[in-house]
Amino acid sequence: MRILAISGSARLNSTNTAMLRAIRAIAPSDIEVSIFDGVGRLPVFSPDLEGESLPEAVRDFIDVIAKSDGVIIASPEYVRSIPGGLKNAIDWLVSGDEIVHKPIALLHASHRGDEMLAGLRTVLATITDRFAEDIFLRLPLMKLDPAEVLRSIETAENRSRVQAYLHAFSAYCRADAETA
Repeated sequence: MRILAISGSARLNSTNTAMLRAIRAIAPSDIEVSIFDGVGRLPVFSPDLEGESLPEAVRDFIDVIAKSDGVIIASPEYVRSIPGGLKNAIDWLVSGDEIVHKPIALLHASHRGDEMLAGLRTVLATITDRFAEDIFLRLPLMKLDPAEVLRSIETAENRSRVQAYLHAFSAYCRADAETA
């Protein structure tokens, strides 16, 4: 099972990116987690750049989504909303087919951010018919540095929660693939 984990943060020492790296480190052997942490490097979406003019960074982003069995998104909240970089990345996917039937689930690294999550759920339910709204994991990692995030994820309780989440999402991806 190939899962693409997208960090919605453009920060170098992002808690969300650190959480995804820690989750990749403890993922079960039958689940390969790769990370896309380049939302800040994608050009601003413009329909004029689609098709033949598609920027290489966007083409690479779309390709990793197409090659994945499912997508997990972890994002911070900025001003009670979806960060601009993540929304921009999603905008690049709207006119293609790569995301339409792709299973997607959310992870969250904070005890807050419910308004952003509600907005993101609305956007994701619009762009894919396989948004797994009930498969969700929230870990209280806000303000931890990357080493502290890893230590927190590696605790027995969090390791168990993360692996259960990954198994549930993997099963959802497999079930969707069988019905597609």
